[in-house]
Amino acid sequence: MNSGSGKLPPGPVPLPVIGSLLKLGNRPHRSLAELAKTYGPLMTLKLGRLTTVVVSSSSMAKEVLQKNDLAFANRTIPDAIRALNHHEVSMVWLPVSARWRSLRKICNGQMFTTQRLDANQGLRQQKVQELLAHVRDSCKAGKAVDVGRAAFSTTLNLMWNTLFSIDMAQPNSDTAQEFKDLVWGMMEEIARPNIADFFPVLRMIDPQGIRRRLSIYFGKLFEVFDGMIDQRLKSRASPTYLTSNDLLDTLLNHWETSFEIGRPDIQHLLLDIFGAGTDTTSNTLEWVMAELLHNPDTMTKAREELEQIIGKDNLVEESDIARLPYLQAVVKETFRLHPTVPLLLPYKAETNVEICGLTVPKNAQVFVNVWAIGRDPSIWENPNSFVPERFLGSEIDVRGRHFELIPFGAGRRICPGMPLALRMLHLMLASLLHSFDWKLEDGMTPKDMDMGDKFGLTLQKAEPLLAVPIKM
Repeated sequence: MNSGSGKLPPGPVPLPVIGSLLKLGNRPHRSLAELAKTYGPLMTLKLGRLTTVVVSSSSMAKEVLQKNDLAFANRTIPDAIRALNHHEVSMVWLPVSARWRSLRKICNGQMFTTQRLDANQGLRQQKVQELLAHVRDSCKAGKAVDVGRAAFSTTLNLMWNTLFSIDMAQPNSDTAQEFKDLVWGMMEEIARPNIADFFPVLRMIDPQGIRRRLSIYFGKLFEVFDGMIDQRLKSRASPTYLTSNDLLDTLLNHWETSFEIGRPDIQHLLLDIFGAGTDTTSNTLEWVMAELLHNPDTMTKAREELEQIIGKDNLVEESDIARLPYLQAVVKETFRLHPTVPLLLPYKAETNVEICGLTVPKNAQVFVNVWAIGRDPSIWENPNSFVPERFLGSEIDVRGRHFELIPFGAGRRICPGMPLALRMLHLMLASLLHSFDWKLEDGMTPKDMDMGDKFGLTLQKAEPLLAVPIKM
């Protein structure tokens, strides 16, 4: 529903010039959740020149992402994303348009269909077996595993195989760490509060150098992608070439036959898929393992379910996951407490939109604080405790239908990679729990664990999780 003008949602009284910028702090998901306790689930903040509306309840998220989906279908573009003109080509940041639809269609139709995901099941199984082999080596040596790093290598290799049909890194290799640092660097820069966003007049000078640093990160990845594209074009020119049926071949087919996309589209789409697909899954796996080590009784229950359903010496298969309700509940509870992208990506109001008698003004930036929604005491009992049992017998899932739990977003901008992420996450977790017992290193107890987070575009554990695998 549109309204010519109206009452803005409540919010803190802004200071002259800077508005409420000082209230954001270095963990905005937490500061904004705290402010919402005072100003309500739809609140306005003036951040420099930028009017920002923050959504902090499931009912308000439903208003924005479902009932008024069309009015909020586009994104506010952070200045950082203008690096190498990414915003003009990226499926993640493009406005809803014919071009956006054709890129989305390629993703949904070529990469994330049930048929394609089923066809790649063997590849995922192989990558998880390689992860288990790496953990087994650490187990024999009595060494701790850097869980986030090992999960990142596995996801990196899976993504690389899906995109280019080749492996990229050994689980403990420097290459894996370099890519992890590169992706985390990108996530940190994109999420860093940027003066150029709050005072657009300063965009020209990029005062904090954020766009410049991001251009370097993007450029490094484009160099790698360009090498892959050139190599593949050369191979395809050969009469003996056998099609790989990976994403790169699919994209090059589109380039050569329909001309709907060109080389820049391919580069930027690979960047989107690579950036979003590696960090998010490995972060969530690290969080879920941290929560299980922090709550040993829960880990015992998850492992007992696996032993009962899978059998002691059998491998976990993807098809088994549907028969593991407790494991699924553990993953949902992790998404509730540690959503991968705590504020989702920023939406933009295309017109004045009236919600519950309040007006979200045209061009306002809109954040949906899924971190706050996941800890809302009016929805969740003991909201800060890790209790997977709350999901047993519950219909709530993470696929954008239940607004109490939307780690992948909802509506037309829901994350297209969700089906792959969910398969990979459950398979990695079930395999790690079924193959090994786990303990903390150096006599550390669950109470000693640092469960703090650090804010980037994705939410990382502040301290990497080091856990010692024990042969069963």
